Amino acid sequence: MSVAVKICGLSSEEAVEAAIAGGAAYVGFVFYPPSSRNVAPERAASLCRLVPAEDIHVCGLFVDADDETIARVLDAAPIDILQFHGQESPERVADAKLRHKRPVMKAVPIAGPEDVALARRWEATADMLLFDTKPPRLPQSLPGGNALAFDWQLIAGQKWHRPWMLAGGLTADNLAEAVRTTGAPAVDVSSGVERRPGEKDPAKIAAFLEAAKKL
Repeated sequence: MSVAVKICGLSSEEAVEAAIAGGAAYVGFVFYPPSSRNVAPERAASLCRLVPAEDIHVCGLFVDADDETIARVLDAAPIDILQFHGQESPERVADAKLRHKRPVMKAVPIAGPEDVALARRWEATADMLLFDTKPPRLPQSLPGGNALAFDWQLIAGQKWHRPWMLAGGLTADNLAEAVRTTGAPAVDVSSGVERRPGEKDPAKIAAFLEAAKKL
């Protein structure tokens, strides 16, 4: 697969198995209680038993979590990569890497050119960047997974010193255009492979991964 895929917000055996069967490079579990995709550490640990350790990276998504919360998850589940999806500073990213001995992927919300410029702040400390759509200012909005895409032209032609992923409103139908426009080497999908928020559709996961294989 020329474009690596991360399936995020997994919470069922069927969804994890579909991600594995389709060739996902990353699987993600959400540890953020306000999200419909939130899972308990013990549930994530159970689902991780389905994941071939040598082939797929397991990501744990946190939003401005304290170290105690992160440690509690890591004690239960075999998380390979910490994904920070809140207002974490570059200093917080660096500290978490040392404290928890895991690489950190930092999500950067994008709405305009100023957000792209701001993303450079994390290049020195984050191991990977994830460009996602800046959430709308609505009470029900989450930091990510809102099924909204940003203007992909904002990052077209940009060069980054860290590996990076594209997220935000991706589906099997628009994936080719998104990758063609941005040059993304990896993509992250959550809402685009769901029946409803928090419930993944194995058929949509399979279709998304099949579309990625054709790129």
